[in-house]
Amino acid sequence: MLHFTGKMNLEEYFKRIGFHGSFEKPDLETLKLIHKQHTMSVPFENLSIHCGERIVLDLEVIFEKIVRNSRGGWCMESNFLFGWVLREMGYDTFTCGSRVFNSLLNDFQTIESHLIHIVTIMGKSYLADVSFGVSSQIWEPLELVSGKDQPQAAGVFCLKEKGDFWVLEKTARKPEVLNPAFAKSSLVNKTEVHPIYGFRLEPREIDTFFEANNSLQTNPASLFTNKSICSLQTPTGFRVLVGWTYSEVTYKPEKGVDIFNMRDITDDEIEPILREKFNIKLLNKLQPASKKASYTL
Repeated sequence: MLHFTGKMNLEEYFKRIGFHGSFEKPDLETLKLIHKQHTMSVPFENLSIHCGERIVLDLEVIFEKIVRNSRGGWCMESNFLFGWVLREMGYDTFTCGSRVFNSLLNDFQTIESHLIHIVTIMGKSYLADVSFGVSSQIWEPLELVSGKDQPQAAGVFCLKEKGDFWVLEKTARKPEVLNPAFAKSSLVNKTEVHPIYGFRLEPREIDTFFEANNSLQTNPASLFTNKSICSLQTPTGFRVLVGWTYSEVTYKPEKGVDIFNMRDITDDEIEPILREKFNIKLLNKLQPASKKASYTL
């Protein structure tokens, strides 16, 4: 149980993400910096579900969890917090709901389960999203321009406007899996071009996500009840723990590949891995999960 220990403030948040610059001017350069620092410091994780904890969309609870207790969170927590940060810093921003692409259905999910932000600076709009995780995570905001290739470390991202529906796509590099035991792992995404999610430019309040937040942590068919996930971006790629499978992925754009170093770990290694690789120390015991569900790195 987390107990709120005082008023939320930007100084504590900046310390949490390792941001030491000026925050008096809400410009694009600062937005890029705090966006990247957040993805490098705050894990995308759903471990609370597998520790018997309830995920609530209460900003003060989320601040306590992520900032003061060095935890991560899923998109509705981490991006909710980031939206508060943007507004406190004086950015012109609003929240949107997006529908994640389901590769099995070859379509976008019907519910808006992923929270994102649109930020306007000097007449230009940008997509800000600090909490999707693994290889689909943007490190810096994307300019809201249709059909423009926007290369980042993870690959080439592109936003496409289809009527009033915007789609985020990514062109990936070829995965090179070092451990032969994982050569055919379902965790490895071998699709070169794939949609990530789609959204409309319609402002959403946080209560819009209450139903999805509840369903994703209680529905037996939900990805997040079936798999325990913890991922964090690194200067060279990302690291992730899914159930008992720990992976470190290194981006090699100069060679046109991403290097996947994957291995299974034991129960005894879970706690040290979380502490040493993700800076996470859990209050309650984690019950790792890796049941059959579609999820790729």
